Formats: sequence, structure tokens, C-alpha cells
Amino acid sequence: MKTESLEIDERFGEEYQGKYMFKEITWAKRNRIIQKHTKYSKLSGEVESSDFIAIQAETIMASLHGQPDSKPVTLEKLLSEEDGVPIEFGELFSKVVNKLNGMSHEDIRFLLGQLDEESRIRLFQSFGFAKNSDGLQQISPSSLPERSKDSAQS
Repeated sequence: MKTESLEIDERFGEEYQGKYMFKEITWAKRNRIIQKHTKYSKLSGEVESSDFIAIQAETIMASLHGQPDSKPVTLEKLLSEEDGVPIEFGELFSKVVNKLNGMSHEDIRFLLGQLDEESRIRLFQSFGFAKNSDGLQQISPSSLPERSKDSAQS
């Protein structure tokens, strides 16, 4: 299985400084995480809702196999809206884990397509990609940028 290490300097704070090790998770583990946080209609079997943030946080934790002795990253910290990890730190971990576990733009686009508009907006607001309150910016999966051919090959 693939592994990747990441050395974090003090830019996110002394608390997060150190070496992190990630390992690829199995297909079964990834699907169990997705199933755990996805609700399906009992009548039609269609997706009713999906907690993308919880899916991403659990995927990060399942892939994280080494961190500084202080263990600054926990599932609770990744999910916290009050005392969570810095946005850029979480985004960096997401990029590493998505690359390592084969979460392509198409996979992410599919998962986002399962969310209703309000849930998508809340998700993007949590990452700082959408305006809050009065200046609400509407975002849909179809408005997300497509991958270029160069990035698809790397």
C-alpha cells in the first residue's frame, strides 16, 4: 500500500509542528466510511443525505498512521466547528489523503452531487469557499472547475 509523509513547520502553530505519516486505506474501509455517513431512502434507495465533512475527517483519521507525540490531530478536532484544526491545515491533509486514496475530482463531484444545495453551501462555507450570511454565494457541483489534462496525468 502507498504511504506518504508530511513534515509540518510552525506555520499552523507549534501545536501541529512535526512529522505525519499517511497510508492508503482499503477499498472496503473507504466504502464503509462513506456508507456510515450516507442516508438512503428506504423506498427508492436513492441518497437522501451525505455528511461529506464526516466522510473526509474519518478518511483522514483512517489514513493517518503517525503524528507527533502530542497527537494534535483527532477525529473530534477535525469535526469541531469551535476548536477545530486551521482551515489550511485541514485542506493540506485532505489533499494528501485524497491523492493517496484515489479520491479523484470525479469522486468528490459525485459526493457533492448527493448533497442538497443548503448542505453544499454549508460545506463550502466551512472551508471558506462561500460567502456567509447576507452575501451568500451559490455553489453547485456543475460550477466546480474541471480537471485539466495536465493535472489528470499527475
